Amino acid sequence: MSKTVGVVLSGCGVYDGTEIHEAVLTLLALDQRGATAVMAAPDKEQSHVINHLTGEVDPTPRNVLVESARIARGAIKPLAELHATDFDALIFPGGFGGAKNLCSFAFDGADMTVDADVARLVAETRAAGKPIGFICITPTLAAKLIPGVTITLGCAGDAPTAAEAMGATHVETEVHEIVIDDVHNVVSTSAYMLGPWVASVHKGIDALVEEVLSRA
Repeated sequence: MSKTVGVVLSGCGVYDGTEIHEAVLTLLALDQRGATAVMAAPDKEQSHVINHLTGEVDPTPRNVLVESARIARGAIKPLAELHATDFDALIFPGGFGGAKNLCSFAFDGADMTVDADVARLVAETRAAGKPIGFICITPTLAAKLIPGVTITLGCAGDAPTAAEAMGATHVETEVHEIVIDDVHNVVSTSAYMLGPWVASVHKGIDALVEEVLSRA
């Protein structure tokens, strides 16, 4: 039987939303294995908007759900309407939106807060015994929401240090590797935390999707 996987997006674009390569590679890996993606994103204003050409802040407000719909080709729902009963597994692609719109990690580090629907969905998914995959910067969500979780953000640095301050165990990895936490049913990979480009990132994401689906 084919599996259904919830994919939580956080906007469109690496600096203020979902990392597009990571989202597309996740969707491709799911589709290649016959799985169906159900995409969702918070229906709220982005924390800020970045001009991806200049790197400067753009004062024009944008909505996280509306921007995420660009990646989803319109087939997306508000995160408030997504529940663990809708899928067999859950995956969070990365991008700074994961640290800015799904939570406040980019601004507050270990003192971060998490979007209420993100926290609810992770709790529901765990209660249902379903696996969760975290990509790139989003393992910081696991660090905050899942006490004692083991994750990877790639190499050592400020983000892994903050994750450990929240109680997580961090494992240094290469970009093609994944970290599996059997106790908490969590899989993570570093993706563009290490890079350097799409072919390298693909290997880790593909391995993560394979592992998550095997647990669903």
